[in-house]
Amino acid sequence: MIADEILRQVQLRGVGKTICPSEVARTLFPDDWREHMDDVREAAGLLAAAGSIVVTQRGKAVDVSAVRGPIRLGLPSDRPETTD
Repeated sequence: MIADEILRQVQLRGVGKTICPSEVARTLFPDDWREHMDDVREAAGLLAAAGSIVVTQRGKAVDVSAVRGPIRLGLPSDRPETTD
């Protein structure tokens, strides 16, 4: 569920643009989104490991499990956008 929402949002935003993980948490868990931020980061890490998304901090790709602080999620620049 979380991974699907991450993919949906990054695809809507498009290549070269990113989303904040909190956007995903706020969409799925509007009443208690802060409690789910670790879940969103974990799902993002799995998607990044599979090459489906890229996790960045200050514009540079990072390993979500090894970085602290704000991150952004986006499509890899070498991956074509999909249309539904």
